[in-house]
Amino acid sequence: MPDEKIPFLDLITPHREMEEELIAIVRKSLQTAGFIGGPMVENFEREFAAYCDTTYCVGLGSGTDALRFALIALGVGQGDMVITVANTFIATTEAISQANASIAFVDIDERTYTMDPEKLKEFIETECTQGPKGRPIHKKTGKTVAAIIPVHLYGQMADMDAIMEVAREHNLKVVEDACQAHGAKYFSGKENRWRTAGSIGHAAAFSFYPGKNLGACGEAGAATTNDEAVAKTIKMIRDHGQAQKYYHDIEGYNGRLDAIQAGILSAKLKRLPGWTEARQKAAARYTDMLNGVANSATPYEGEWSKAVYHLYVIRTGRRDELKKYLARENIDTGLHYPVPLHQQKAYATKKSHNGSLAVSERVAGEILSLPMFPGLTEEQQKRVVSSIKKFMEHSV
Repeated sequence: MPDEKIPFLDLITPHREMEEELIAIVRKSLQTAGFIGGPMVENFEREFAAYCDTTYCVGLGSGTDALRFALIALGVGQGDMVITVANTFIATTEAISQANASIAFVDIDERTYTMDPEKLKEFIETECTQGPKGRPIHKKTGKTVAAIIPVHLYGQMADMDAIMEVAREHNLKVVEDACQAHGAKYFSGKENRWRTAGSIGHAAAFSFYPGKNLGACGEAGAATTNDEAVAKTIKMIRDHGQAQKYYHDIEGYNGRLDAIQAGILSAKLKRLPGWTEARQKAAARYTDMLNGVANSATPYEGEWSKAVYHLYVIRTGRRDELKKYLARENIDTGLHYPVPLHQQKAYATKKSHNGSLAVSERVAGEILSLPMFPGLTEEQQKRVVSSIKKFMEHSV
């Protein structure tokens, strides 16, 4: 008999443990006919804003909505360009295109896999000229660089001090893609304090897709900000541009957060600190057990970072062979992400600016996501690591 499967992610156990509480939330919604908006949404918005150390949170239909609406609320649109990275889920760039802006990619840091601030500076200094209001103008396209979207990948925050410095120098807006980073921390040397994901940029986007560290039982998202005007505009955008019922100040979208999902998220938010601690302990065990394993590298976490390990991603030149071997050992793994966005078919005909993305391209062929979830046991991790060691020993 083969060993019992080690899943990549376990979404069944936590929902089984919370079943009665979650059913009570659904029952309350049925009994009050509160399905859209209302107290459960407002309560979650207050709670999540406090959790992120922000003034405002706006509940939305998805993380994609949050990215798109944040850009629009910040005034990004036709004729603008937004700088981001290519090693992310396509929602990051879909939001840019759907805000009618153009995409510019810059490369990532070799260790953190997040936006390289030096590459960001290089792009602005070499590819752009200075335009009105101090904003860069892209030489080849004539587009005005209006915003930056750093992605807090795998649960670790990008180097926000350096990115915000570039943004201030060039009058750019910053939208944090925090869809994988609920509760992640960054130590700001400029402010001499820890900051929370979603609290540093002009706005931020969170996804509550079921597999996220804080996941709904369906689609859900939120935008956070410290800017009252931005929060007010996002609220209008999510509800067909209504300032009040049937009075439309702008054209908007249908991007509201369902009340049942908000209630579920409030219940789970109480458990998120414990789940995060369990992920961090599991990550530390992985790193300790994988120390010294040939032909592989564990995640880098700088002293300025408190990552929440949405994913635990190792790196090896024999990624595809290792993935197949682990599958034979009944161990599930993932690839996040195997093809950088600038190489995707979806952008083959678009005039997205693709600079030198050598690191992004190299990393994409070497990364492998190991099983990671709060209930992951030490015994399961030992089996995963033992299998990796066996593969590496036999492949030398």
